[in-house]
Amino acid sequence: MNANMQTTVRAAIASAQTRWAQVSPREQRLVRGALALLALVLVWFVALRPALATLRSVQSQGPQLRAQLQDMLQLQAQAQVLQALPAAQTQDSKSLLEAALATLGATAQMSLTGDRATITLEGSSADALAQWLSQARLNARARPLELHLTQSQGLWKGRIVLQMPSTAAP
Repeated sequence: MNANMQTTVRAAIASAQTRWAQVSPREQRLVRGALALLALVLVWFVALRPALATLRSVQSQGPQLRAQLQDMLQLQAQAQVLQALPAAQTQDSKSLLEAALATLGATAQMSLTGDRATITLEGSSADALAQWLSQARLNARARPLELHLTQSQGLWKGRIVLQMPSTAAP
């Protein structure tokens, strides 16, 4: 701040102090009360109200967050089981994938090209598809690479490309 501004600010403060001294004690108490009330309102709207809203939302989301945590822990356990399994041979994985295809019945056809399997679906139910995909991942250790699916009247049709595990060296 330059010297002129400091002088102006000091003059304004001195003027305000002079006016304040001229105000009656009753009016001073009213002004102080109004300022205190204003401070309380500001504290409420800036600090307390948002904190209480956050607390309420956390309490209502608690069960949902606990369920998500349980799901994540189950997925973690499943991943650890998969990591502990010995490496699968490609031929074993192909036969396991073909066996799992029975879950989908006549609504699915499979073609194998190298280390990829293409499954063509025509009217598979969501439950059967989910069960088959789980078996493909867990038993055959196939990884989904591409999904081109559409749903019509509750049934799924389209194409799924899976990556089969690489042949392990003997």
